[in-house]
Amino acid sequence: MKKTIAVVGTGRLADRVRKELSGSDECAVASLPDITEGVPEAAQLVIIAFDEEPPYEYGETEERLWGGVVPWLRCFAGPDESIAGPLVHPGAPGCSVCSDLRRRLAGNPPGEKQELLDAGWTAAAEEASRERSLCDYGIGHTAKLIAAEARRVLQGRESRLQGRVCFIRLSTLESTLHIYEPDPLCPVCGRLPDDSPETARLTIQPRAKAEAGSYRYRRSAEVKAALTRGGFTSARTGMMNRIWHDPAASFAAASASLLSFASGSEVTAGRSHSYAHSDLTAMLEGLERYCGQEPRGKKTVCSGSYRSLAEHALDPVQAGLYDRKQYELPDFPFEPFDPDAELDWVWGYSFMRQRPILVPLYLAYYSGYLGGGFAMEGSNGCALGGSLEEAILHGLFEVAERDAFLIAWYARLPLPRLDPDSAGDPELSLMLDRLRATDGCEVQLFNMTMENGIPAIWALARSLRPGTLNLLCAAGAHLDPLRAAKSAVHELAGMLPFVRRMFEENREETERLYEEPERVERMEDHVLLYGLPQAEKRLRFLLRPGRPARTFGDAFGGTIASSSADLTDDLRDVLERFHRLKLDVIVIDQTSPELARCGLHCVKVLVPGMLPMTFGHRMTRLAGLGRVYHVPVRLGYRKRPLRRSELNPFPHPFA
Repeated sequence: MKKTIAVVGTGRLADRVRKELSGSDECAVASLPDITEGVPEAAQLVIIAFDEEPPYEYGETEERLWGGVVPWLRCFAGPDESIAGPLVHPGAPGCSVCSDLRRRLAGNPPGEKQELLDAGWTAAAEEASRERSLCDYGIGHTAKLIAAEARRVLQGRESRLQGRVCFIRLSTLESTLHIYEPDPLCPVCGRLPDDSPETARLTIQPRAKAEAGSYRYRRSAEVKAALTRGGFTSARTGMMNRIWHDPAASFAAASASLLSFASGSEVTAGRSHSYAHSDLTAMLEGLERYCGQEPRGKKTVCSGSYRSLAEHALDPVQAGLYDRKQYELPDFPFEPFDPDAELDWVWGYSFMRQRPILVPLYLAYYSGYLGGGFAMEGSNGCALGGSLEEAILHGLFEVAERDAFLIAWYARLPLPRLDPDSAGDPELSLMLDRLRATDGCEVQLFNMTMENGIPAIWALARSLRPGTLNLLCAAGAHLDPLRAAKSAVHELAGMLPFVRRMFEENREETERLYEEPERVERMEDHVLLYGLPQAEKRLRFLLRPGRPARTFGDAFGGTIASSSADLTDDLRDVLERFHRLKLDVIVIDQTSPELARCGLHCVKVLVPGMLPMTFGHRMTRLAGLGRVYHVPVRLGYRKRPLRRSELNPFPHPFA
């Protein structure tokens, strides 16, 4: 008995698909103009074909089919190309709406129509080209491909269009097959589990390091292969479909373009000694930001006031808010925290309480994408890793780095300068020599380690070329002080060419930033400002001449790397450091399904009481954070706690 295929659609492509299938002894064809009457009971596969981009209402067709039991295969022909696939099974993640989302975000390469427009052809020539592109050969080729895949499905074989789409250039028949990742927020196939205390509970497990001296659980090559298999870098459907290099950078600097509806196209960076490693770092940074924009792994279902949930919730004041004067500023975008106001909450895990804890959505994800709320939260403590333990550890490093930098800045700490050569590491010395030779910069390193004992380094590049960007700052924190130093230097080297170009193009506006600090609003404003020679005096507390440099051995006790072969041992060490200081570590699992399928994990680490990095001078968050006043005393820099009026009043130089 023949198996039935329902072909839905009117037009040339639908007619050719019917013709290809009708001559087969394997199947019978049921022809439908649309899906309004439903799918014939005998149908074992549905094919939907359009002669143009699917209309907006197509989502309703997808939803109808999603509620049934019959798989479907979608195809359509545009002006220059046709698209075949994907094959969709009801109940399985990944539908045509998902593939359309990825495709539209990635954008289409220049087709024949665009090439003609670029050549200056007339509208009539353009229309003639469109008619030629929609030729019988291209339509026929697409129909044959769809018919062949339909037969594979009926035979119980795996379709090549399962989780993939094929792009066919109509004028040349050039075809490319692209994997796409299902969208966890898809209105058709997205089925996120509800956020709950049970899903937030964490138990850290032993994780053998990928190799000796590493602080990673999985090797870079393994992670990159997983991302490639998942289609993350596909030119037509990938979330990171463009990677480029900056030949002006002293080291291997790579940038990647993250594509999402939340941010549009956002550039992320990777900096190392290898373009292959920098490419991967840029991709992972982009995926980390993607996960941090909004909940994609669990559905937010908890709402209520802090007062009603206080027994199970984090008090937002402990994470640092704005003071009353800031909230009263004209056009200030946030409202004071009200313990009786309704908020959305997500579940995290408190290592100090050893149980799940509710965290305001505005503190668990990027507030700038969510809108509204009582504070701006960014990427503080966000990290991605090959295991949950790895992600948490590196998130803690970032929290320590930013907290240390801000305390050093606000308290104007005279940080000890470090002698790089004393580390006994030729690579670090060569990195600094190269920056001097190629960028004309002298780099100084300062020890900004706080009372938690996690080595933290402030790196400052000073130009040796008058008239160019004067100062540039970066930072790093790690259990290994050498890695912290190299990380900070890589940041400097990666930023220098871009920031220098911006400085040259925006010198007049930068002068205004110096005179009017309230104009400092963007991340780049903070670094441009200190490119001005007159701004150097604001860093005198760091640059006082005549102070002898300390050795790495004196500063860090000779400990250069962890001796443990297990990454979780290092994590437990860091957790214990914070717990001794009575600082809780709260982890929100931000992992999206796309990353989970690749064996990757993304987290947001909150350490209430530690200073969060903020951008925009009006956005400084210090209310409720007493450590900025007391830690300098504990470290021996001050004899008494600072007062609010004594804190550094100028915008910080971090980026």
